[in-house]
Amino acid sequence: MKNKLFETSESYAPLILRLLLGSVVLMHGMQKLLGWFGGFGFSKTMLFFTESVGMPWIMGFLVIMLETVGAIALISGLVTRVIALAYVILPVGMIVTTHFKNGFFMNWFGMLKGEGYEYFILWIGMALALLILGGGKFATDRFFMRRNL
Repeated sequence: MKNKLFETSESYAPLILRLLLGSVVLMHGMQKLLGWFGGFGFSKTMLFFTESVGMPWIMGFLVIMLETVGAIALISGLVTRVIALAYVILPVGMIVTTHFKNGFFMNWFGMLKGEGYEYFILWIGMALALLILGGGKFATDRFFMRRNL
């Protein structure tokens, strides 16, 4: 089980996927958690999730933590496959609950009722690749493979 979870190649491709996906998701997480980059911060985001979206508070909390703590773990290559699996499930939930009704395309020009799901398709694709490949070069997961844990 340990081998399936932590083994990875020496390839740079998963490293690039980890750094890019983790960085983009982290920026969204920081909006939700800290209010950075024009976000609402934790309290207002939780209020939006629970009252406007109708999400249970634990789900809202998990979304915020996955987008911040999970992104940091992904960038460092820590439990890459676990985070990647969560990063397949999370955007599927976002598409189903919010974005599918808005169509495929992002709302680039403010002419649509909301954002589409094209961004999430890319997110899912990157996460699936990491689920299959592992963390790649410089992943913290490699540490667990070297040790007899």
